[in-house]
Amino acid sequence: MHRIKEWTDKHIQGDPVIWTVVLCLSVISILVVYSATGSLAYKHQGGNTEYYLFRHTIMVILGLVVMWIAHKIDFRYYSKIARYALIASVPLLFYVWQYGDSINEASRWITLPFVGLNFQPSDLAKMALIAALAGMLSKRQRNITDIKESLIPMLVWCGVICGLIAMTNFSTAIMLFLTCMLLLFIGRVPVKYLAMLVVVGGLVGSIAMSMGQRGGTVMSRITNFVQQTEVPYQVEQGNIAMATGGALGKGPGKSDQRNFLPEAFSDFVFAIIVEEYGTFGGLFVLFLYMVLLYRGMRVMANSDRPFGGLLSAGLSFAIVIQALVNIGVVVGLGPVTGQTLPLISMGGTSLLFTGLSLGIILSVSRGEQEDFAPITGELRNTAKAV
Repeated sequence: MHRIKEWTDKHIQGDPVIWTVVLCLSVISILVVYSATGSLAYKHQGGNTEYYLFRHTIMVILGLVVMWIAHKIDFRYYSKIARYALIASVPLLFYVWQYGDSINEASRWITLPFVGLNFQPSDLAKMALIAALAGMLSKRQRNITDIKESLIPMLVWCGVICGLIAMTNFSTAIMLFLTCMLLLFIGRVPVKYLAMLVVVGGLVGSIAMSMGQRGGTVMSRITNFVQQTEVPYQVEQGNIAMATGGALGKGPGKSDQRNFLPEAFSDFVFAIIVEEYGTFGGLFVLFLYMVLLYRGMRVMANSDRPFGGLLSAGLSFAIVIQALVNIGVVVGLGPVTGQTLPLISMGGTSLLFTGLSLGIILSVSRGEQEDFAPITGELRNTAKAV
Protein backbone atom coordinates (compact mmCIF):
# COMPACT_ATOMS: atom_id res chain seq x y z
CA MET A 1 0.00 0.00 0.00
CA HIS A 2 2.88 2.34 0.79
CA ARG A 3 4.40 1.80 -2.67
CA ILE A 4 1.05 2.40 -4.34
CA LYS A 5 0.65 5.67 -2.43
CA GLU A 6 4.16 6.74 -3.42
CA TRP A 7 3.43 5.97 -7.08
CA THR A 8 0.13 7.85 -7.09
CA ASP A 9 1.65 10.84 -5.28
CA LYS A 10 4.37 10.99 -7.90
CA HIS A 11 2.41 10.30 -11.08
CA ILE A 12 -1.19 11.38 -10.33
CA GLN A 13 -1.15 14.96 -9.15
CA GLY A 14 -3.52 17.89 -9.11
CA ASP A 15 -6.94 18.18 -7.51
CA PRO A 16 -7.91 14.71 -6.20
CA VAL A 17 -11.61 15.57 -6.24
CA ILE A 18 -11.50 16.25 -9.99
CA TRP A 19 -9.76 12.91 -10.54
CA THR A 20 -12.48 11.17 -8.51
CA VAL A 21 -15.32 12.89 -10.39
CA VAL A 22 -13.81 12.03 -13.78
CA LEU A 23 -13.33 8.37 -12.83
CA CYS A 24 -16.93 8.15 -11.58
CA LEU A 25 -18.30 9.67 -14.80
CA SER A 26 -16.09 7.37 -16.88
CA VAL A 27 -17.44 4.25 -15.14
CA ILE A 28 -21.01 5.48 -15.57
CA SER A 29 -20.28 6.18 -19.22
CA ILE A 30 -19.06 2.64 -19.93
CA LEU A 31 -22.04 1.06 -18.16
CA VAL A 32 -24.71 3.23 -19.77
CA VAL A 33 -23.26 3.22 -23.28
CA TYR A 34 -22.96 -0.57 -23.17
CA SER A 35 -26.62 -0.81 -22.24
CA ALA A 36 -27.76 1.81 -24.77
CA THR A 37 -25.88 0.26 -27.70
CA GLY A 38 -26.81 -3.39 -27.16
CA SER A 39 -29.59 -3.46 -29.73
CA LEU A 40 -27.66 -1.24 -32.14
CA ALA A 41 -24.65 -3.54 -32.03
CA TYR A 42 -26.80 -6.63 -32.49
CA LYS A 43 -28.42 -5.10 -35.57
CA HIS A 44 -25.39 -3.56 -37.27
CA GLN A 45 -22.50 -5.72 -36.02
CA GLY A 46 -23.83 -9.19 -36.75
CA GLY A 47 -24.94 -9.97 -33.22
CA ASN A 48 -21.70 -8.81 -31.56
CA THR A 49 -23.27 -6.87 -28.70
CA GLU A 50 -19.85 -6.10 -27.16
CA TYR A 51 -18.55 -4.27 -30.25
CA TYR A 52 -19.45 -0.75 -29.05
CA LEU A 53 -18.53 -1.63 -25.47
CA PHE A 54 -14.93 -2.39 -26.43
CA ARG A 55 -14.73 0.57 -28.82
CA HIS A 56 -16.11 3.04 -26.30
CA THR A 57 -14.02 1.66 -23.43
CA ILE A 58 -10.87 2.14 -25.52
CA MET A 59 -11.85 5.75 -26.23
CA VAL A 60 -12.57 6.39 -22.53
CA ILE A 61 -9.16 4.96 -21.60
CA LEU A 62 -7.48 7.05 -24.30
CA GLY A 63 -9.27 10.13 -22.95
CA LEU A 64 -7.92 9.38 -19.46
CA VAL A 65 -4.42 8.88 -20.89
CA VAL A 66 -4.64 12.24 -22.70
CA MET A 67 -5.81 13.82 -19.44
CA TRP A 68 -2.87 12.30 -17.54
CA ILE A 69 -0.34 13.47 -20.14
CA ALA A 70 -1.85 16.98 -20.23
CA HIS A 71 -1.77 17.32 -16.45
CA LYS A 72 1.98 16.55 -16.40
CA ILE A 73 2.72 19.50 -18.73
CA ASP A 74 3.23 22.95 -17.24
CA PHE A 75 0.02 24.87 -17.97
CA ARG A 76 2.00 27.93 -19.06
CA TYR A 77 3.05 25.99 -22.15
CA TYR A 78 -0.55 26.04 -23.40
CA SER A 79 -0.42 29.81 -23.58
CA LYS A 80 2.34 29.53 -26.20
CA ILE A 81 0.46 27.15 -28.49
CA ALA A 82 -3.03 28.60 -28.06
CA ARG A 83 -2.60 31.27 -30.73
CA TYR A 84 -1.26 28.77 -33.28
CA ALA A 85 -4.17 26.42 -32.56
CA LEU A 86 -6.58 29.35 -32.91
CA ILE A 87 -5.16 30.33 -36.29
CA ALA A 88 -5.25 26.71 -37.48
CA SER A 89 -8.92 26.45 -36.41
CA VAL A 90 -10.08 29.06 -38.92
CA PRO A 91 -9.29 27.13 -42.14
CA LEU A 92 -10.43 23.88 -40.51
CA LEU A 93 -13.81 25.37 -39.59
CA PHE A 94 -14.18 26.85 -43.07
CA TYR A 95 -13.27 23.52 -44.68
CA VAL A 96 -15.73 21.52 -42.59
CA TRP A 97 -18.46 24.06 -43.40
CA GLN A 98 -17.93 23.67 -47.13
CA TYR A 99 -16.60 20.13 -47.54
CA GLY A 100 -17.04 18.30 -44.23
CA ASP A 101 -18.62 14.88 -43.80
CA SER A 102 -22.37 15.18 -43.34
CA ILE A 103 -24.03 13.28 -40.48
CA ASN A 104 -27.66 13.96 -39.56
CA GLU A 105 -27.85 16.75 -42.18
CA ALA A 106 -24.91 18.69 -40.73
CA SER A 107 -21.32 18.71 -42.01
CA ARG A 108 -19.44 19.09 -38.74
CA TRP A 109 -16.88 16.31 -39.10
CA ILE A 110 -13.65 15.50 -40.85
CA THR A 111 -12.82 11.79 -41.08
CA LEU A 112 -9.24 11.22 -40.00
CA PRO A 113 -7.37 8.96 -42.42
CA PHE A 114 -6.09 5.52 -41.34
CA VAL A 115 -7.87 5.60 -37.93
CA GLY A 116 -11.41 6.21 -39.21
CA LEU A 117 -12.36 8.57 -36.36
CA ASN A 118 -14.60 11.58 -36.91
CA PHE A 119 -12.90 14.80 -35.83
CA GLN A 120 -14.89 17.96 -35.11
CA PRO A 121 -12.77 21.07 -35.66
CA SER A 122 -15.14 22.90 -33.31
CA ASP A 123 -13.64 20.90 -30.40
CA LEU A 124 -10.19 22.27 -31.19
CA ALA A 125 -11.54 25.77 -31.85
CA LYS A 126 -13.35 25.91 -28.48
CA MET A 127 -10.24 25.03 -26.49
CA ALA A 128 -8.03 27.32 -28.57
CA LEU A 129 -10.35 30.31 -28.16
CA ILE A 130 -10.72 29.83 -24.41
CA ALA A 131 -6.95 29.46 -23.93
CA ALA A 132 -6.22 32.44 -26.20
CA LEU A 133 -8.76 34.63 -24.38
CA ALA A 134 -7.27 33.62 -21.02
CA GLY A 135 -3.83 34.59 -22.33
CA MET A 136 -4.98 37.94 -23.73
CA LEU A 137 -6.87 38.81 -20.56
CA SER A 138 -3.95 37.91 -18.29
CA LYS A 139 -1.51 40.06 -20.31
CA ARG A 140 -3.85 43.04 -20.57
CA GLN A 141 -5.07 43.40 -16.99
CA ARG A 142 -3.36 46.78 -16.58
CA ASN A 143 -4.95 48.24 -19.71
CA ILE A 144 -8.11 46.15 -19.84
CA THR A 145 -10.21 49.21 -20.70
CA ASP A 146 -8.13 50.05 -23.78
CA ILE A 147 -10.50 49.42 -26.70
CA LYS A 148 -7.87 49.24 -29.44
CA GLU A 149 -5.23 47.18 -27.63
CA SER A 150 -7.42 44.93 -25.50
CA LEU A 151 -11.06 44.79 -26.51
CA ILE A 152 -11.02 44.71 -30.33
CA PRO A 153 -8.68 41.67 -30.69
CA MET A 154 -10.83 39.67 -28.26
CA LEU A 155 -14.09 40.71 -29.95
CA VAL A 156 -12.73 39.84 -33.39
CA TRP A 157 -11.58 36.38 -32.37
CA CYS A 158 -14.84 35.63 -30.54
CA GLY A 159 -16.85 36.75 -33.55
CA VAL A 160 -14.79 34.83 -36.12
CA ILE A 161 -14.61 31.52 -34.26
CA CYS A 162 -18.20 31.53 -32.97
CA GLY A 163 -19.45 32.63 -36.40
CA LEU A 164 -17.67 29.85 -38.28
CA ILE A 165 -18.88 27.25 -35.78
CA ALA A 166 -22.44 28.58 -36.07
CA MET A 167 -22.41 27.87 -39.82
CA THR A 168 -22.74 24.15 -39.03
CA ASN A 169 -23.49 23.93 -35.29
CA PHE A 170 -25.52 26.79 -33.85
CA SER A 171 -25.91 25.40 -30.33
CA THR A 172 -22.16 24.86 -29.90
CA ALA A 173 -21.53 28.43 -31.05
CA ILE A 174 -24.02 29.81 -28.52
CA MET A 175 -22.48 27.82 -25.66
CA LEU A 176 -18.98 28.95 -26.61
CA PHE A 177 -20.21 32.53 -26.83
CA LEU A 178 -21.67 32.31 -23.30
CA THR A 179 -18.41 30.81 -22.04
CA CYS A 180 -16.48 33.72 -23.58
CA MET A 181 -18.87 36.19 -21.95
CA LEU A 182 -18.31 34.63 -18.53
CA LEU A 183 -14.56 34.53 -19.06
CA LEU A 184 -14.41 38.19 -20.06
CA PHE A 185 -16.57 39.13 -17.06
CA ILE A 186 -14.25 37.26 -14.69
CA GLY A 187 -11.31 38.88 -16.48
CA ARG A 188 -12.56 42.32 -15.35
CA VAL A 189 -13.77 43.53 -18.73
CA PRO A 190 -16.26 46.38 -18.05
CA VAL A 191 -19.92 45.53 -18.53
CA LYS A 192 -20.38 48.28 -21.11
CA TYR A 193 -17.79 46.54 -23.29
CA LEU A 194 -19.50 43.20 -22.79
CA ALA A 195 -22.58 44.82 -24.32
CA MET A 196 -20.47 45.38 -27.44
CA LEU A 197 -19.74 41.64 -27.52
CA VAL A 198 -23.49 40.96 -27.37
CA VAL A 199 -23.96 43.20 -30.41
CA VAL A 200 -21.18 41.35 -32.24
CA GLY A 201 -22.76 38.03 -31.26
CA GLY A 202 -26.15 39.12 -32.53
CA LEU A 203 -24.70 40.26 -35.86
CA VAL A 204 -22.68 37.07 -36.34
CA GLY A 205 -25.66 34.93 -35.32
CA SER A 206 -27.88 36.65 -37.88
CA ILE A 207 -25.34 36.00 -40.63
CA ALA A 208 -25.02 32.35 -39.59
CA MET A 209 -28.79 31.92 -39.57
CA SER A 210 -29.06 33.22 -43.14
CA MET A 211 -25.91 31.69 -44.65
CA GLY A 212 -25.30 28.61 -42.50
CA GLN A 213 -26.53 25.06 -42.89
CA ARG A 214 -28.75 24.91 -39.81
CA GLY A 215 -30.73 28.16 -39.85
CA GLY A 216 -34.02 26.54 -40.87
CA THR A 217 -33.58 23.64 -38.47
CA VAL A 218 -32.83 26.00 -35.57
CA MET A 219 -35.92 28.10 -36.22
CA SER A 220 -38.22 25.08 -36.60
CA ARG A 221 -36.97 23.53 -33.35
CA ILE A 222 -37.40 26.78 -31.43
CA THR A 223 -40.88 27.29 -32.90
CA ASN A 224 -41.97 23.76 -32.03
CA PHE A 225 -40.64 24.10 -28.50
CA VAL A 226 -42.29 27.48 -27.85
CA GLN A 227 -45.64 26.67 -29.46
CA GLN A 228 -45.67 23.02 -28.36
CA THR A 229 -47.50 22.13 -31.57
CA GLU A 230 -46.01 18.65 -31.59
CA VAL A 231 -43.61 16.68 -29.44
CA PRO A 232 -40.65 15.34 -31.46
CA TYR A 233 -40.40 11.57 -31.51
CA GLN A 234 -36.99 11.62 -29.82
CA VAL A 235 -38.27 13.80 -26.99
CA GLU A 236 -41.37 11.64 -26.58
CA GLN A 237 -39.33 8.46 -26.21
CA GLY A 238 -36.97 10.19 -23.81
CA ASN A 239 -39.90 11.28 -21.66
CA ILE A 240 -41.19 7.71 -21.57
CA ALA A 241 -37.76 6.46 -20.49
CA MET A 242 -37.54 8.92 -17.60
CA ALA A 243 -41.16 8.45 -16.54
CA THR A 244 -40.81 4.68 -16.31
CA GLY A 245 -37.52 4.88 -14.43
CA GLY A 246 -39.10 6.13 -11.21
CA ALA A 247 -37.00 7.06 -8.21
CA LEU A 248 -34.65 4.07 -8.18
CA GLY A 249 -34.73 2.96 -11.82
CA LYS A 250 -35.15 -0.40 -13.51
CA GLY A 251 -31.58 -1.47 -12.88
CA PRO A 252 -28.38 -1.53 -14.97
CA GLY A 253 -28.90 -2.91 -18.47
CA LYS A 254 -32.68 -3.13 -18.12
CA SER A 255 -33.71 -0.19 -20.28
CA ASP A 256 -36.66 -0.77 -22.61
CA GLN A 257 -36.57 2.57 -24.44
CA ARG A 258 -33.05 2.00 -25.77
CA ASN A 259 -34.76 0.01 -28.52
CA PHE A 260 -36.88 3.01 -29.57
CA LEU A 261 -35.02 6.16 -28.51
CA PRO A 262 -32.85 7.66 -31.29
CA GLU A 263 -29.31 8.56 -30.20
CA ALA A 264 -29.86 6.83 -26.85
CA PHE A 265 -26.09 6.46 -26.51
CA SER A 266 -25.34 10.06 -27.42
CA ASP A 267 -27.68 13.06 -27.26
CA PHE A 268 -30.25 11.38 -24.98
CA VAL A 269 -28.00 9.18 -22.88
CA PHE A 270 -29.21 11.00 -19.76
CA ALA A 271 -32.71 9.58 -20.36
CA ILE A 272 -31.24 6.07 -20.22
CA ILE A 273 -29.42 6.96 -17.00
CA VAL A 274 -32.69 8.03 -15.37
CA GLU A 275 -34.54 4.98 -16.72
CA GLU A 276 -31.98 2.50 -15.39
CA TYR A 277 -30.75 4.29 -12.27
CA GLY A 278 -33.78 6.40 -11.42
CA THR A 279 -34.17 10.02 -10.43
CA PHE A 280 -31.52 9.58 -7.77
CA GLY A 281 -29.06 8.34 -10.40
CA GLY A 282 -29.79 11.36 -12.59
CA LEU A 283 -29.35 13.73 -9.65
CA PHE A 284 -26.07 12.03 -8.76
CA VAL A 285 -24.74 12.66 -12.28
CA LEU A 286 -25.85 16.29 -12.07
CA PHE A 287 -24.15 16.54 -8.66
CA LEU A 288 -20.88 15.28 -10.15
CA TYR A 289 -20.92 18.03 -12.78
CA MET A 290 -21.61 20.66 -10.12
CA VAL A 291 -18.67 19.35 -8.09
CA LEU A 292 -16.52 19.56 -11.20
CA LEU A 293 -17.52 23.20 -11.71
CA TYR A 294 -16.93 24.02 -8.05
CA ARG A 295 -13.46 22.47 -8.03
CA GLY A 296 -12.59 24.24 -11.27
CA MET A 297 -13.55 27.53 -9.64
CA ARG A 298 -11.51 26.60 -6.56
CA VAL A 299 -8.49 26.06 -8.79
CA MET A 300 -9.06 29.53 -10.22
CA ALA A 301 -9.44 31.09 -6.76
CA ASN A 302 -6.25 29.43 -5.49
CA SER A 303 -4.18 30.38 -8.53
CA ASP A 304 -1.83 33.34 -8.15
CA ARG A 305 -1.31 33.52 -11.93
CA PRO A 306 -4.08 35.19 -13.95
CA PHE A 307 -3.60 32.93 -16.97
CA GLY A 308 -3.91 29.72 -14.98
CA GLY A 309 -6.99 30.87 -13.11
CA LEU A 310 -8.78 32.15 -16.20
CA LEU A 311 -7.87 29.04 -18.17
CA SER A 312 -9.26 26.75 -15.47
CA ALA A 313 -12.46 28.79 -15.20
CA GLY A 314 -13.04 28.91 -18.96
CA LEU A 315 -12.54 25.18 -19.52
CA SER A 316 -14.69 24.32 -16.49
CA PHE A 317 -17.50 26.55 -17.76
CA ALA A 318 -17.30 25.00 -21.24
CA ILE A 319 -17.66 21.42 -19.96
CA VAL A 320 -20.39 22.07 -17.41
CA ILE A 321 -22.45 24.41 -19.63
CA GLN A 322 -22.58 21.69 -22.28
CA ALA A 323 -23.63 19.14 -19.65
CA LEU A 324 -26.38 21.41 -18.32
CA VAL A 325 -27.66 22.12 -21.84
CA ASN A 326 -27.79 18.40 -22.64
CA ILE A 327 -29.61 17.57 -19.41
CA GLY A 328 -31.98 20.53 -19.86
CA VAL A 329 -32.95 19.34 -23.34
CA VAL A 330 -33.58 15.79 -22.16
CA VAL A 331 -35.83 16.90 -19.28
CA GLY A 332 -37.76 19.29 -21.54
CA LEU A 333 -36.32 22.67 -20.55
CA GLY A 334 -35.16 23.56 -24.07
CA PRO A 335 -35.39 22.59 -27.74
CA VAL A 336 -33.38 19.67 -29.10
CA THR A 337 -29.79 20.76 -29.77
CA GLY A 338 -27.85 17.61 -30.60
CA GLN A 339 -25.32 18.27 -27.82
CA THR A 340 -23.71 15.24 -26.18
CA LEU A 341 -23.20 14.73 -22.45
CA PRO A 342 -19.48 15.32 -21.73
CA LEU A 343 -17.54 12.32 -20.40
CA ILE A 344 -20.60 10.06 -20.70
CA SER A 345 -21.98 10.03 -24.26
CA MET A 346 -20.33 7.72 -26.78
CA GLY A 347 -17.95 9.67 -28.95
CA GLY A 348 -14.60 9.73 -30.68
CA THR A 349 -12.26 12.66 -30.58
CA SER A 350 -14.70 14.62 -28.37
CA LEU A 351 -13.70 12.37 -25.47
CA LEU A 352 -10.05 13.10 -26.18
CA PHE A 353 -10.57 16.86 -26.22
CA THR A 354 -12.62 16.68 -23.01
CA GLY A 355 -9.79 14.70 -21.42
CA LEU A 356 -7.33 17.33 -22.65
CA SER A 357 -9.43 20.12 -21.10
CA LEU A 358 -9.58 18.35 -17.75
CA GLY A 359 -5.87 17.61 -17.91
CA ILE A 360 -5.13 21.31 -18.36
CA ILE A 361 -7.33 22.15 -15.35
CA LEU A 362 -5.41 19.55 -13.32
CA SER A 363 -2.14 21.01 -14.58
CA VAL A 364 -3.14 24.41 -13.19
CA SER A 365 -4.06 22.85 -9.83
CA ARG A 366 -0.82 20.83 -9.82
CA GLY A 367 1.22 23.96 -10.45
CA GLU A 368 -0.39 25.74 -7.54
CA GLN A 369 0.22 22.76 -5.26
CA GLU A 370 3.89 22.64 -6.23
CA ASP A 371 4.26 26.36 -5.58
CA PHE A 372 2.58 25.97 -2.20
CA ALA A 373 4.63 22.94 -1.12
CA PRO A 374 7.95 24.79 -0.48
CA ILE A 375 6.11 27.41 1.56
CA THR A 376 4.46 24.81 3.80
CA GLY A 377 7.81 23.04 4.12
CA GLU A 378 9.47 26.25 5.31
CA LEU A 379 6.69 26.82 7.82
CA ARG A 380 7.08 23.30 9.21
CA ASN A 381 10.87 23.68 9.50
CA THR A 382 10.43 27.04 11.21
CA ALA A 383 7.93 25.53 13.64
CA LYS A 384 10.35 22.70 14.49
CA ALA A 385 13.20 25.16 15.06
CA VAL A 386 11.05 27.20 17.40
